[in-house]
Amino acid sequence: MSESQPPARGMPSGAGPASHRGTGAPGADTSAPAPPGADTSAPALGGRAPSSRRALGAGLVIGGAIVGVVIVMALLSFVWTPYDPTFVNATDRLQGFSGRHWLGTDKFGRDVLSQILMGSRTTLFVGIVAVGVAAVIGVPLGVLAAMAPRWFGEVIMRGNDLLLAFPALLLAIMFSAVYGGSTLVAMVAIGIATVPSFARLIRSGALQVMSSEYVLAARAAGRRPTAIGLRHVLPNVSSLVIVQASVSFAIAVLAEAALSFLGLGTPPPTPSWGRMLQEGQELLFSAPRLAVVPGIFIAIVVLGFNLLGDGLRDRFDPRLEDRR
Repeated sequence: MSESQPPARGMPSGAGPASHRGTGAPGADTSAPAPPGADTSAPALGGRAPSSRRALGAGLVIGGAIVGVVIVMALLSFVWTPYDPTFVNATDRLQGFSGRHWLGTDKFGRDVLSQILMGSRTTLFVGIVAVGVAAVIGVPLGVLAAMAPRWFGEVIMRGNDLLLAFPALLLAIMFSAVYGGSTLVAMVAIGIATVPSFARLIRSGALQVMSSEYVLAARAAGRRPTAIGLRHVLPNVSSLVIVQASVSFAIAVLAEAALSFLGLGTPPPTPSWGRMLQEGQELLFSAPRLAVVPGIFIAIVVLGFNLLGDGLRDRFDPRLEDRR
């Protein structure tokens, strides 16, 4: 009988250099230890890895890109246009696409591209002022309706519902009929017609904030209602204001184009996409590009602001991300 070999130096007794004792045994842990510095916080299969920054949605990126291009067009029109958008040149009337006039000319010989660039300035200006008027009036009304006594809040909201019964375009037409068609009248009318949307949304968000623990604690500490509204309510509904503003901007663009199409918006000779549509309908069969080009720009801008609004809503509302 041969004598067994002694164990290797530095190796415990009963373990060989190639020992696999316990390998394959039921319940044995065969996984290799993690190397030093390795990240062992990965989620289980089917889980979602934690991230400190949520990814930007496609709608937010596309909508922001479209809005950015329109803003660049409006800013560019202040310093450069291919031609004077109001210059009438009868010899160049109704020219098609060419290297000299990229989008052709209208029935008065005016460059269509120059009018599009100048019209983007008018469109953005009307939208900014109209949404600003709606936000300045609607946000305080919504916060007041949420923080005031119940009966007073109901009175505010019933008046808000009465104003909501008038469509934005109809209210703008009424204002234009009384005060005359102008850019200022169109901005104010569209802004007032958009107030109910801001007031209803902000009131809903403010009611949720008012029921939170930190607001109840501020009330118990004797904070004044004005301080609670400015310090706690408004910062927590600011995301709702941003989303509603982007959506209302698209409505304002459509309303301004419709008013200009009806001759109640921006008066000539200031270029406007809506009036370009109105002038192009007379030549819809002989020169359809005069109506198609401004119509495409109006559709793209409205699409851009709607996508931006949806993307901002998904960005600011984590509950939508959790549902997906």
